[in-house]
Amino acid sequence: MTVAEFRALAVQVAAALARRFEGLYLRPYLCPAGVPTIGYGATRYLDGRAVTLKDPPITRVVAEVMLLDQVRTVYLPAVLRLCPGIDTPERLAAIIDFAFNLGAGNLKASTLRKRINAKRWADVPAEIRKWNRGGGRVLRGLVLRREAEAALI
Repeated sequence: MTVAEFRALAVQVAAALARRFEGLYLRPYLCPAGVPTIGYGATRYLDGRAVTLKDPPITRVVAEVMLLDQVRTVYLPAVLRLCPGIDTPERLAAIIDFAFNLGAGNLKASTLRKRINAKRWADVPAEIRKWNRGGGRVLRGLVLRREAEAALI
């Protein structure tokens, strides 16, 4: 498998995880963190503008383009920079989805990143599972998402 094929597969798997757990909203809404969001969890449009609650609805096609663009141009490069030794497309996809959901800053500061970079793959699922809280409480959706990511490790 070429590097391009490796990365393309990771992007497709990560996008599938994001679709599954983000859900599709064609109208702007406030996410649980209170941030205006649209599509599959996008907080910005392709041109860089922030989503606002006054924005018009988008189409499913636009939401898909936005998702794939974000995964390819924001989260894939961030994960490759922070965790350069990820060795399978599935592992890469899991960490891309983690960063998509929680932000690259959380990945950068995490013990999860340390375990990945030390190639301590047996420890990675437990580190992923720690990130299951929102607003100070365990959220079922985050538990399920972390399990799906952990299963790819």
